[in-house]
Order: sequence, then structure tokens, then C-alpha cells
Amino acid sequence: MIKTIITFIRHGETEWNVAGKQQGHQNSDLTSRGIQQAEMIGRYLRTNSYDLIYSSDLKRALHTAQLINEQLKIPLIKNKNLRERKLGIMEGLTRDEFKIRYSIEFKRFTSDIDYVIPQGESSRQFYQRTIKSVEEIVDAHPGEKLLVITHGGNLSCIFRRIFDIPLDKKRNFSLLNSSLNTFEITDQQWKLISWGNVLYLENDDTKDDF
Repeated sequence: MIKTIITFIRHGETEWNVAGKQQGHQNSDLTSRGIQQAEMIGRYLRTNSYDLIYSSDLKRALHTAQLINEQLKIPLIKNKNLRERKLGIMEGLTRDEFKIRYSIEFKRFTSDIDYVIPQGESSRQFYQRTIKSVEEIVDAHPGEKLLVITHGGNLSCIFRRIFDIPLDKKRNFSLLNSSLNTFEITDQQWKLISWGNVLYLENDDTKDDF
């Protein structure tokens, strides 16, 4: 049996995370705390033998990946299909601002998984994009040990896929900045090894701010 190990990592804390703004495909810089989180991940993982890193090409994820890779020094591949959900007119707004400014769109956004937000994508479209990209990565690297730097929404898609949780069911699991989320894949069967691991973040009060 061929065993593949993938650790998914959500990017470090960003300025828009702190401000409560929806990021989507927009770029927001890592905060000093986010930079520190990524650097601590690199130090924590440097004694492990990883084959390569995949990263979303959005700035916050790629910067996190680059900081981690300063310690690992392994190939890093950018993949645009690992981007967060495209939120269109919602990007740059807080959830409350979106609700006030676009009340009709907000109602549909929060109740219909097939609703395509203007200039964005639906929850189902995002889910399908994420799962396809992850399955392609697994198929391309049998027996390898990989890191995948991505976003909270993508992590949610992966968790829902593995545990067969419907897209319209309210989330009851964590999506922490800089968390390590590790799976073992054998013969296309996924096994959860750890989820939401932030124990290595020394004295860092990491919160679920997605």
C-alpha cells in the first residue's frame, strides 16, 4: 500500500483578519504576528522530511509558505486553484457592512449554496474547485510527504469532503490561522491524523477568526 501524507496549513494572521474584512481573492499583508506564526511553523517542521510545498498564489498564503520554506528549503509550487473562495462584491467589507449594503445578496449568500455572488463564485463551485485541486495533488505525488498552504474556506471544504458534511450544514469545527491539519491517504482512503494543531505556537493566543 502506498501512503501519502499531506499537512494543510492555513496562512498566518493578516491585517484584514484583524479588521474583520472578507478577503476572498484580494491580497492582505500578514501582520507581524502572522509573520511570527509562519516562522515558528518553519522552525517546528524543519526536522521533518517533506518532499515539497504547494501554496495558493494569493499573497497571504504564498508569504506564509515562503517563510516556512526558509527553514525547509524544498521545492515550492504555486497553485491558483488553492485560492480562497472568490467573494466578489463582498471582498474588502466586513460581514456587517455586506449585510447592510447588500441585504438581498447577503440573504442569498447565507442561505443558498448555489448562489453565485456577483463577481464571485458559489459555495458549491468553490468546493468543487478545491476538492479537484487537492485530488490532483494527491494523484501526482503518491507516497510523498507534502505541505499545502491554503485558506480557511479551503480547509472547510476538505474537512466536509472527508467526513461527508453537507455544504449547507453549519460549521462546528475550527479553522485556525497557521494551524497544522494532517491527513494520511492510502489507496484513496483518507485518515485524519490531526486537526487544528497550534500547540507549537509558543504563547500565541491563536483564535478561529474565519
